[in-house]
Amino acid sequence: MSLLSVWLALIASGASLEQDNGDSGNPQWGLGAMFYKRRCFKKVENVEDFSECMSVLDLPELALEGILGRLPPASLCQMAGVCQDLRKRCRSDHLWKSLFKEKWARIVGPSAFQEWQRQLILQAEQGAAVERPSRLWGWPLSCLWPFTWLNLQGPPSMVPPPDSLMAWYWALESGNFWFPAQVYNRENGHVGFMLSCYDAELNYDRATDTFKARYPPHGPRTIVIEEGVRWERLRAPPLDTPAHDLHASDCLSELQTGDHVEVQWRRNKEFPYGWWYGVVGHSEACDGNSRHCRCLSLETIWLEFNQYTLGSRWRRAAINRKTHREEGNEAEGFYGGIRKLNTKDEINIWKRLWPTETLE
Repeated sequence: MSLLSVWLALIASGASLEQDNGDSGNPQWGLGAMFYKRRCFKKVENVEDFSECMSVLDLPELALEGILGRLPPASLCQMAGVCQDLRKRCRSDHLWKSLFKEKWARIVGPSAFQEWQRQLILQAEQGAAVERPSRLWGWPLSCLWPFTWLNLQGPPSMVPPPDSLMAWYWALESGNFWFPAQVYNRENGHVGFMLSCYDAELNYDRATDTFKARYPPHGPRTIVIEEGVRWERLRAPPLDTPAHDLHASDCLSELQTGDHVEVQWRRNKEFPYGWWYGVVGHSEACDGNSRHCRCLSLETIWLEFNQYTLGSRWRRAAINRKTHREEGNEAEGFYGGIRKLNTKDEINIWKRLWPTETLE
């Protein structure tokens, strides 16, 4: 019905032109108007002066770049299918760089791009066709036309180079690529992972605007897949430290009471580290008065996890400022590297995730 309405609108437009010009015998009007190049006319001193319509490619370079730079991804892909010149322009990295930054930069980091590049190299070495979107021009149209049978495929010349930002954007958008990132409060906010952030592989579902998270196996646990993960629970890894490696802390000498930190913690040696939110507290001998506090001069740093009740074994942990590596035991877990939070944005994310009830 949508296609039919467009067809009827074109017919009506042609009929209107025929009536306005009183020239029903001229094939450029009526139904023939759909197959002839449209002409514009203007009246100059009551004389009709016909001239060719200006193409979008006739616009000044700056104006054309401004138009293309304001198009959403789906429209930019549609424009790329118009002609060779627009295809070249619409595939340029500088256009897709801003689109990528707007949607993906907060959760996709260098490690995800490196994994993408690694897969491209691996496929090239194996002699296989580089993975690319087989429905590149079909997906934006499918957003507009609700037909499940719409399956448009462009010729190879229309498919962007596999190492372009357009192809990289499409790999994420289409869900063809699982990329590494980190998930806050994993497994739907399970109480055992509250106020933590763990490594996972993510896959985007455009239909629901959510993600699947795939957590790697550890110990007796197999791979865990969580569906429906929303954007606000995701981030790009702030460090390049693998989940099973100890982060080399470089902030211990400057930590003082009130600082917000993320601490590596794992249940046992077989588990990967997760990053847990905490603050630096006062020593047991300190009364908490800032005028008399000498905690900064002490070798022992007290980490507080205030989401737990007073008296809980998870509430406080002590580490050595000078010799800290990994400390703990099988009963209470192992505390690894420490990362100081220096921005309000990072701190506010943790505060928004604060549990509604105090944990035991």
